Amino acid sequence: MLVKDAIISKLNAAFSPHHLEVIDESEHHRGHGGWREGGETHFRVIIGAQSLEGKNRVEQHRAINDCLAEELIEQVHALVIKVQK
Repeated sequence: MLVKDAIISKLNAAFSPHHLEVIDESEHHRGHGGWREGGETHFRVIIGAQSLEGKNRVEQHRAINDCLAEELIEQVHALVIKVQK
């Protein structure tokens, strides 16, 4: 399974978002730390989910990072998170 697909699947299961975009930005980081051939190292997540509302930004990011812990340890070098209402 592609890392992007795993991220989408896990975020959908954990948060039932009404909006979700997962963008692989790896190519923008070619030659930088953490980049590797084939990409799937740098991602941007834009998510809107009722379950994240009422939490401050740190709590939102912790919840998402906890959900994606396996990917962050093993495969993803950088994750940008934007939570929408």
